[in-house]
Amino acid sequence: MKTRVTELLGCRYPIIQGGMQWVGRAELVAAVSNAGGMGMITALTQPTPDVLRREIDRTRALTDQPFGVNLTILPAVKAPPYAEYVGAIIEKGVRVVETAGNSPRDFIERFEANGIKVVHKCTSIRHALSAERNGVDIISIDGFECAGHPGEDDIGGLVLIPLAAKALKIPVIASGGIADGRGMAGALALGAEGVNMGTRFMLTQEAPIHYNIKHALMNASEQDTRLIFRTLRNTARVFANAVAKEVVEIERRPGGCQFEDIRHLVLGARGRAALEAGEVEGGVVTAGQVIGLIDDIPTCAELIERMVEECRAQLDRARAMM
Repeated sequence: MKTRVTELLGCRYPIIQGGMQWVGRAELVAAVSNAGGMGMITALTQPTPDVLRREIDRTRALTDQPFGVNLTILPAVKAPPYAEYVGAIIEKGVRVVETAGNSPRDFIERFEANGIKVVHKCTSIRHALSAERNGVDIISIDGFECAGHPGEDDIGGLVLIPLAAKALKIPVIASGGIADGRGMAGALALGAEGVNMGTRFMLTQEAPIHYNIKHALMNASEQDTRLIFRTLRNTARVFANAVAKEVVEIERRPGGCQFEDIRHLVLGARGRAALEAGEVEGGVVTAGQVIGLIDDIPTCAELIERMVEECRAQLDRARAMM
């Protein structure tokens, strides 16, 4: 497959494994890249820039194909040393960065000066246009179906993708709600030049999370997600386990909810422990509505080859109708 996305990123197929906290580690990243996609290390899964340097080295030992690093920039009382993470990415010769959260404009000049292509993920057209003006190379437009943070506008991909393709001059990657070649064909038909998947790559053999988590998500339906942090204007879509349901109940209490009321439930360390130990009800598990489309746990190579074949077949089928 050849699109502007494959040409800019250097991958065989325009299939990107998005950044996933605790999940985007070397084993998964290398497997995606070896299969022809674009794997992404999640920078903030690594506790320090030095540890990120080692994770980049570990990934390089597992693949000779291009891969990138996701750097999510979030507001925080005590923010991570983002500039140092950027320095580590540049120093290790990474050529693709996926940014998300706040605008990456403070770092774009440094990335550009070092030949690094920037994919910025956003959930609205206004933010996509702003990112384009700031000099990013590709926009990943994230629909309301997605796992993680879908923004506060509640616009689905079927509307966002063609809007972005129409409004932007730079290439668009469709993100959220995609798990197979049918979704990929739909995204391409809507004007995207690639797709981004997170939840689908969680349910692969190489994803470094416990089988119990994968099995629970595989057996869930499209109705088994919840929106948390809704009242805090920082909405996140997660798997509807006991922790998520308790958070939603607390947020619905009369008088409102403060973050301190739910902090003990949503701690990142608690979520990571649940993923690694297979405690399905033990912590927040990020997942998108796309879990309703997933019914197996293939290798990354099997998944990507199947997606590409199915995408081509679906596009041929659509053309035949004309």
